[in-house]
Amino acid sequence: MHLLGLLPRRAWASLLSQLLRPPWASCTGAVRCQSQVAEAVLTSQLKAHQEKPNFIIKTPKGTRDLSPQHMVVREKILDLVISCFKRHGAKGMDTPAFELKETLTEKYGEDSGLMYDLKDQGGELLSLRYDLTVPFARYLAMNKVKKMKRYHVGKVWRRESPTIVQGRYREFCQCDFDIAGQFDPMIPDAECLKIMCEILSGLQLGDFLIKMAWKDVRHEMVVKKGLAPEVADRIGDYVQCHGGVSLVEQMFQDPRLSQNKQALEGLGDLKLLFEYLTLFGIADKISFDLSLARGLDYYTGVIYEAVLLQTPTQAGEEPLNVGSVAAGGRYDGLVGMFDPKGHKVPCVGLSIGVERIFYIVEQRMKTKGEKVRTTETQVFVATPQKNFLQERLKLIAELWNSGIKAEMLYKNNPKLLTQLHYCESTGIPLVVIIGEQELKEGVIKIRSVASREEVAIKRENLVAEIQKRLSES
Repeated sequence: MHLLGLLPRRAWASLLSQLLRPPWASCTGAVRCQSQVAEAVLTSQLKAHQEKPNFIIKTPKGTRDLSPQHMVVREKILDLVISCFKRHGAKGMDTPAFELKETLTEKYGEDSGLMYDLKDQGGELLSLRYDLTVPFARYLAMNKVKKMKRYHVGKVWRRESPTIVQGRYREFCQCDFDIAGQFDPMIPDAECLKIMCEILSGLQLGDFLIKMAWKDVRHEMVVKKGLAPEVADRIGDYVQCHGGVSLVEQMFQDPRLSQNKQALEGLGDLKLLFEYLTLFGIADKISFDLSLARGLDYYTGVIYEAVLLQTPTQAGEEPLNVGSVAAGGRYDGLVGMFDPKGHKVPCVGLSIGVERIFYIVEQRMKTKGEKVRTTETQVFVATPQKNFLQERLKLIAELWNSGIKAEMLYKNNPKLLTQLHYCESTGIPLVVIIGEQELKEGVIKIRSVASREEVAIKRENLVAEIQKRLSES
C-alpha cells in the first residue's frame, strides 16, 4: 500500500511541515508557511496518484504472451525439432537479436521495408533481425568459416500485418538448419529435404507435400548451365503436370531434351537429387510446382516449401489454412556479399514454421479438449499433522538432492485434504506422507494419487522405491 494512504491528508501535511521546518523557523508565520507548502505538494501528489490515465493493458500488435500451457506444447515441439537437427550432426549457435542496419538491408528485396529499425543510441544504425539466415551468413564471413552445419532457434521480427488466427505474428520464433561449404552436388540439398520430412512426420500433423519451385530451377539451368530459354520452357511443359522422380524420367526420354548437352546437365542434377531422395525414402513427398515463389532475394538455386494437405475436418474442427509449415533452399551468394573480396561459401538450409505448427497443435488440442500438465513434478511431500514443517523440508531436500522433482505447500500446517486435492488437480503421480507415527516407526508412506493405495517404506529405502516406481510408469 502507498504510504500516502495510511494517514489523512492534513496529518501528512503536518508531519511534512515539521520535517521540512528549518531550526531557525520558530515563529508562527514560518510554521504556517511551511505547512501550506507541504500541503500543496501533497495535494498535487495525491491528485496525480488518483487520476490514472486512460491506459489499456495489452500486448503490442502482432505479439502475444505464452501461458504455461502454451509453453508445454512449444517445448515438446521444439525438443522434437532440435533433436532431429542434432541427429544430423548440427551444432547450435546464436547471434544478436539486432544487427547493423547495413548488414540486413538489400538482402530481402521488397520485404526490406518490413524490418524494425531501432532508434540510434550510440552512433550505430541498428535493426532487429528479420530472419536467422542473413546473420548466419554474416557470421561465416566475419569469422572466415568455410564449412559448418548448424542449427539456430531464436526470435525474429517483421513489421507486417499479422494474421494471428493463422499463426502469423510480428514477433515469432524460427528454427533453422543450414549446411555451409563446398560439397558434391545435391547431397546436402537431399539431407535438408530429409530433415524436413523427418520433422513433419514426427509431429504427426497429417499428410504433407514438399513443393519445389520450377521458376528457380529454370533460372539455374539457363544462367548457370547455359541452357537455351526455349529448351528450359520445354522442360517447364512437363513440370506443369506436377511430379517428382517419374517426371524427371519422362524428360530424359524426350529427344528434344536428351540431345541437348546443357539440358542433360540440368536434368542430371535433378535426377541425382531424386536418386538421393529415393534412397532416403522420401521421393514421393517431393513435387515440382510452377506456382511456388519465395520472396527473399538471397536464394540462388532450388527452393522448396512444405504444405499440409487438406484432409476432411472432423466433427467440431475448423479447416486450418496456415500456408507453408516449412521452407528452404540454396543461397550460394549470400556469404560473399559480406566478404571484402567476395569469396563465396555455398549454403543450403531450411526453416521450420514453428509458429504455424504451434497454432495447428493448439487448435487440435482445444477441439479435443485435451488438458496439459504445466509442471513435471513427480512427488509431493505431505503431512497429516501440525508442526511437521522441518521434517517436510528435510524430506524434500533429500528428494531434490537425488534428482527427483518434488513439491510441497508453503504452509506450516496445511490440511491433508488440501494437499491431496492439489496433487489430483496438477497431475502429480506420487505423494510421500510423514507424520508422528511414521517418524516413530522410521518409515514413510507412499501414496499413489491415481489408485489411492498407500504403502509404508523404510526411510532409508524411500528414494530407491520412488525411482523404481517412476521408471515403471
